[in-house]
Amino acid sequence: MDEKAATRDELHHTAKALGLDLPAKATKGEILEVLASPSARQEPDGHREDGHDGADDGAEETDAGGRVSARPDDVSSRDGQPRIASQMEAFRVLAQARAEGQMVPLPRMLTGNDRRMHVRQTIREDHQLRIARHNEEAFGKFDKLASSRFSFFRGTALLFYRDMAGDDSWMPTVLAAGDVHPENFGVMPNADNVPIFGINDYDEVFYAPFTWDLKRGATGFLIAADEIGDHGSGKRRKIARSFVRGYADKVNVYAADNTEESADLRRDNAPKLIADLFDDATSGGRAKWLTKKYYNENKTGFRASKKLVPITSRRDEFQELIDRYVAESELVVPPRAGTMRVKDVAERRGQGTASLGLVRYYVMIEGPHADASDDLLLEFKQARRSALDGLVPHSEHVVDGNADRVVHGQRVQLVSGDVFYGSIKHRGISFLVRERSWFRDDIDLDDLSFTKWCEYARICGEVLAQAHALSDESGLLDHDVEPDIVDAMGVPDLFVDDIVRYAEEADERCRRDHDGFRADHELGAFRRIDLVYR
Repeated sequence: MDEKAATRDELHHTAKALGLDLPAKATKGEILEVLASPSARQEPDGHREDGHDGADDGAEETDAGGRVSARPDDVSSRDGQPRIASQMEAFRVLAQARAEGQMVPLPRMLTGNDRRMHVRQTIREDHQLRIARHNEEAFGKFDKLASSRFSFFRGTALLFYRDMAGDDSWMPTVLAAGDVHPENFGVMPNADNVPIFGINDYDEVFYAPFTWDLKRGATGFLIAADEIGDHGSGKRRKIARSFVRGYADKVNVYAADNTEESADLRRDNAPKLIADLFDDATSGGRAKWLTKKYYNENKTGFRASKKLVPITSRRDEFQELIDRYVAESELVVPPRAGTMRVKDVAERRGQGTASLGLVRYYVMIEGPHADASDDLLLEFKQARRSALDGLVPHSEHVVDGNADRVVHGQRVQLVSGDVFYGSIKHRGISFLVRERSWFRDDIDLDDLSFTKWCEYARICGEVLAQAHALSDESGLLDHDVEPDIVDAMGVPDLFVDDIVRYAEEADERCRRDHDGFRADHELGAFRRIDLVYR
């Protein structure tokens, strides 16, 4: 559903929730005009979908238009107007109590209608601003989540982690990737533009117990092996076990020899399954990739499509942004980027699952050759608060800022990663910057046999082990973490079984949640948000 399909009452309801000034008898057209204004469209930096950054629970916050919004712990209405509901602070308190050893029930213990209402409220809260603005991509995201249980799992990380609030507080802390699943590993460039294989999504990265990544990763493999691989329960369990076993075995290696800093997977040292992926990813070449997917007929900029909307009129604006990015990040511009001249700019729509509806731009940088064969693409992707924030047990390891947090994760977990990777603020939004490499690719899960599913799961577990082991290299940990992880795992077979059993329960919970979500979605539950009226 888009704004034109929304009723006048729906638009009025959500505009008021955003605190927008409206005439009492505003027409639908007038409300649409207000919702389309920059102050209504722009999300403040540091805010998740609920509009609160949670950094100072006692302080009022202002949105991009300068209006005062309700504090996370303020559930009352003001001036007779309802306020957007938020459970962020309630879950922060729940997580703290759980981490301190109090026997506090978690949402995963809810059943029946109580659980369905929790799922509905959490998803509404996680997408409040996108729903309130009747963002077309947000409603497209809900359609996507309804169509596939694996998509639902991928797009509802906050729901998954609220079920874990405060868990495993006695376990060693690492820099957790935050959203581990089979499709968040792939081929990408390192600082020298050489293809490497590793974790390719750090949007949810956060310092947390090492088990959190394992539980989400094992659950992701179970669900994907069901929906994409069409494997039965016995085989799916073996696939999930391979993932956890790969992690456990590799952490033991790093605890013994400290080789994690030199363990990146490249074409020359990768197992055949990943070596084949390298070959597929690098088979075409930059010029062919640009021509096939991006160039207009004259190769002067982006071609217009459903997913790419050229905004060439803003080229000067983005040239200033690029220049500022180079200066602020002290980027050593590689020769292949020429003079960092902006050739064209486009809005990127419909990309990702969790990030659908967030602001994303592609910037075409003119390469050193005049034949339009070597241009670069830089992506500016709106960053938001991690789903783990406020839910993990307390840790002294904190990275401020949204895009800065993501950049920290990439720099710690990928040795010599993408040279363009960084962050910048523009128009009040925190953007992650990275290169869209022509050889960026991930594995086609549809093509995997059961044996290859197990092999791929094990490789991903090993890659995650390296990422965690690097937490004490360039990360914030000040001690060798691998021996602590090995000690905390205890009996390997028992540890693997514990993680997989948790994942199996989470898998079944996701199945029930998805059924309830689909029913709610069909009834229009995600066309409006929850408000506090008293």
